[in-house]
Amino acid sequence: MPLIVRLLVLLAGLGLAAAATAAREIGADEYGYPLANPFEATIAGTPEPLRPALPDDEDIDQADYSLRLRPHRELPDNFWAVKTLKYRLARQKGPAPLVFIISGTGAHYTNSKTEDLKRLFYGAGYHVVQLSSPCSQDFMAAASRDATPGISDRDAVDLYRAMRKIRKQQRDLPVTDYSLVGYSLGGLNAAFVSHLDEREGAFRFRRVLMINPPVNVYSAVTNLDRLVQTEVKGITNSQTFYDLILAKLTRYFEEHGSAQIDMALLYDFQRSQQRLSNEEMAMLIGAVFRFTAADMAFTSDLINQRGAIVPPTYPMDEGTSLTPFFKRALLCDFDCYIREQLLPFWRKRERGGSIVQLVDQISLYALRDYLAGSSKIAVFHNRDDLILGPGDLGFLRQTLGERLTLFPRGGHCGNMEYRVNTQAMLEFLRD
Repeated sequence: MPLIVRLLVLLAGLGLAAAATAAREIGADEYGYPLANPFEATIAGTPEPLRPALPDDEDIDQADYSLRLRPHRELPDNFWAVKTLKYRLARQKGPAPLVFIISGTGAHYTNSKTEDLKRLFYGAGYHVVQLSSPCSQDFMAAASRDATPGISDRDAVDLYRAMRKIRKQQRDLPVTDYSLVGYSLGGLNAAFVSHLDEREGAFRFRRVLMINPPVNVYSAVTNLDRLVQTEVKGITNSQTFYDLILAKLTRYFEEHGSAQIDMALLYDFQRSQQRLSNEEMAMLIGAVFRFTAADMAFTSDLINQRGAIVPPTYPMDEGTSLTPFFKRALLCDFDCYIREQLLPFWRKRERGGSIVQLVDQISLYALRDYLAGSSKIAVFHNRDDLILGPGDLGFLRQTLGERLTLFPRGGHCGNMEYRVNTQAMLEFLRD
């Protein structure tokens, strides 16, 4: 949808809002999630006492499997660990519905948030399949036809192909119906996969849940890129940001006699004298996503031999050190990846086009009519999510109506494990 058309649609929506079914918006007074700071929520997540009781790993019948999906290309020898696509399946004892989970931006299928969702749905009686993000190195190497993630409809084709192969590999699994869940960028991926399934009909998903998805992909990654540019008091030429964080953690460990880093520690840490400032938390979040962007840029460049980071003729074997190239990739943020690799790749296929046209094609704007007309799709989002840009919540309200649930706080995916949210997830899938 061209930019001017999108603006007209949003303006028109102001006049139609009264006639549309309103989104479900949870008030701050009735919502018990305790972290009002979006940076803190994004980092620390949900305190353990506020999470639902979930099955332990030893109580789950689960295993990891491999698929040979590699497109017709040769991978460097040092990619030996990701030459097959791995996934995790948790199976019930008898017939049950199955939920596919698409992990968030660049996340592996064993990511902690994916694991928590697995335990939630398995405990509720579902078979569960965990999938890596199309932006992760393992998916790019083993399952992506182009190894240039970010073109949403093409990423959906790759995911869909993998899902069909999984069903074929697990043909003895008794499945009653299929649902699809994705968080962060995985939420946007879920929408495009569902749209593809309407045409292909392999799964006929009964429910599709998008948790904290980006609306405008470019706005989302721009917000994340800016976080790492935050000015932090105390950072000098002789002291890096990581030195500062390490010093604070060290003092905290000395005071509390513990060195186990987990969500509980991060929650307690933010209530200590060593707590991180907003600027420090912003840079920490930005640094994590910068590593994701660097991994994407490095992997895509190496596989496609573009020469932006790794010289195309550079000899690669299992003993080759990738550290110098990854350091170079760390200079490339999401905007750099989009402009230097994704946009040129897309222009070759589309025979031209602007970055505005690319953003429209890869964002939720491209699926506006489908999202508005499909009763099986819902979105859970937070008003204070760091990836939201101007007009994003308005687009979701107008497009989804009552199928949008807005929580007052939680940052980016910080409240996913909060029992109010998990109960709402189960209610939606069961309804």
